Amino acid sequence: MYVIAILGNFTILYIVITEPSLHGPIYYFLYMLAVTDLVLPTSVVPKTLSIFWFNSREIDFSACLTEMYFIHCFSVMGSGILVAMALDRYVAICHPLRHSTILAKPVVAKIGLAVVLRGIMLVLPHPFLARRWPHCRINIITHSYCEHMAMVKLACADICFSSYYGLSVTFLVMDLDVFSIIVSYIQILRDIFSLPTKDARLKTFGTCSSHLCVTLASYIPPLFSFLTHQFDHNVPLYFYVLMGNVYLLVPPC
Repeated sequence: MYVIAILGNFTILYIVITEPSLHGPIYYFLYMLAVTDLVLPTSVVPKTLSIFWFNSREIDFSACLTEMYFIHCFSVMGSGILVAMALDRYVAICHPLRHSTILAKPVVAKIGLAVVLRGIMLVLPHPFLARRWPHCRINIITHSYCEHMAMVKLACADICFSSYYGLSVTFLVMDLDVFSIIVSYIQILRDIFSLPTKDARLKTFGTCSSHLCVTLASYIPPLFSFLTHQFDHNVPLYFYVLMGNVYLLVPPC
């Protein structure tokens, strides 16, 4: 899956760069998504493979914090890019004659910059807070990568602020982004069903199908993992570890 993700996303980058006809808003967002889908698994998979292949079961504390930052930062960026792509589909279908005016290159650049800055700033407190915690108990993470909540549980101090901040960022990002995508698709479906023929409806909806599939693949596994963490305490540990790797690998793949 990692090899497919790397080869596939590099192919997307190459094609978007070299093909002039693809220099439009949706492909700029696709380019950004491909970049995040290269960085996200690359920040996790090499260390995970080294655990299994070379029994390399230790990681430096600073490296662990860096890994944690990249995972959460680029996850937030990826979510924001999916919202931007939903906005592009909404404008393309509901306001096709004004698409190039509404999503001009300066507007696309500002949206892209906002998505990147949101990911950087929201996750930036995580490693700084984690570095300040005293660690006097066990230093074993029961995961294949340095996930934020796994790091929080290692501290022997009051971690309420860090826990609440992490949950707030998760809910703020996921709730707002999912809500924005749902609103976009409600408007899209309303316009699609107003089209006169079935063929026109299917053809128009077909332009959204790939984005919709990636969106579902990006949000359903982490949501499922979160709900099982909260409400089903009989699930074995290896299932959480598996799901944690799935939702970082499947969307890029």
